[in-house]
Amino acid sequence: MARGTGIPRAVPLTDAERLDWLRLIRSENVGPATFRDLLHHCGSAAAALARLPELAARGGRRIRLAAPAEAEREIAALARLGGRFVGLGEPDYPSWLAEIDAPPPLLAIRGASAQLSRPMIAVVGARNASVAGRRMAQLLAAGLGAAGHVVVSGLARGIDAAAHEAALAGGTVAVFAGGLDRLYPPENAALADRILAAGGVHLSEMPLGWEPRARDFPRRNRLVSGMAAGVVVVEAAERSGSLITARLAGEQGRVVFAVPGSPLDPRAAGANRLIKQGAHLVTDVDDILDVVAPMLGRGRPRTDAWPEGEASEAGLGEPASPDERDRALLVEALGPVPTEIDAVIRLTGLAAGLVSVLLLELDLAGRIERHPGQRVSLIGAGPG
Repeated sequence: MARGTGIPRAVPLTDAERLDWLRLIRSENVGPATFRDLLHHCGSAAAALARLPELAARGGRRIRLAAPAEAEREIAALARLGGRFVGLGEPDYPSWLAEIDAPPPLLAIRGASAQLSRPMIAVVGARNASVAGRRMAQLLAAGLGAAGHVVVSGLARGIDAAAHEAALAGGTVAVFAGGLDRLYPPENAALADRILAAGGVHLSEMPLGWEPRARDFPRRNRLVSGMAAGVVVVEAAERSGSLITARLAGEQGRVVFAVPGSPLDPRAAGANRLIKQGAHLVTDVDDILDVVAPMLGRGRPRTDAWPEGEASEAGLGEPASPDERDRALLVEALGPVPTEIDAVIRLTGLAAGLVSVLLLELDLAGRIERHPGQRVSLIGAGPG
């Protein structure tokens, strides 16, 4: 186990650790970034759970902890579906996903987890796809599968469904926006069953029973892009979830590909704009394979996805206890505009470890929002 983080390095979690991890990530106001910081400061999920009420209270709020019985019920319910939880750092955790900013600490999966260790390419596009767009998605997905790549997508209507269908023989992963027992859209239930029957995977970071909401789909999309070496956009309107996936891919350092379309078809406008902005133009599967081939030697990027830090004596002691003057100084430095944490440290003159603990308190109290690139903003901040 990584000293001071509570995060295993390519070894399985114990049953007790998995239960604590699930309780922690299901507790109020604990997202992936907060989970990472809590383990860093407290050393383990068990220790973090013990400290949560105090840390949140110091930020100005009482929060609810997930009870052991709740986590046990979710683990048992997932097992009844034929699924299980995989933790960050475990051998079955998708290696490329571990590289993204604040990866999910736990993934619920159903199916052949061996697929998750293979090279992946995401194929996404319009829900109201044209016949030609669906056919192109099928050709690309089948070609990627024949070349040894698993195809990742979001099991949506249109391009996603076409890509999954064509990739059944080569391997495909369907990422859910809700819980694994809350398929969306319901019309793809038969396809979802065929994915599992063909040795594919269903995957989600959301709790069982979670009905997907509009804001959950961009969160799902960050997993679709994060698992893959590249994202292929087949058809996308100017304002679409597929363009969000492409943007996230760029932020994550993934390769973005796009299939060109007619300027007269609004479903091609987004993909055409991506090409203008530098995305790789795709007319056949070789256009993808030629770009990603040199990347395949990377293997598993690293086993310590959340590196150790300096605060709390490598997690072995108590988190620092800032005073009210420190807290006021930090809050004053923040605002509604996302700001890099390094800039906050320079502006306030506070020690990095102290700023980290202060942000953790505010995060647990629901007073800040975290953004990609180690940036934070104050929730509800306005002109002074």
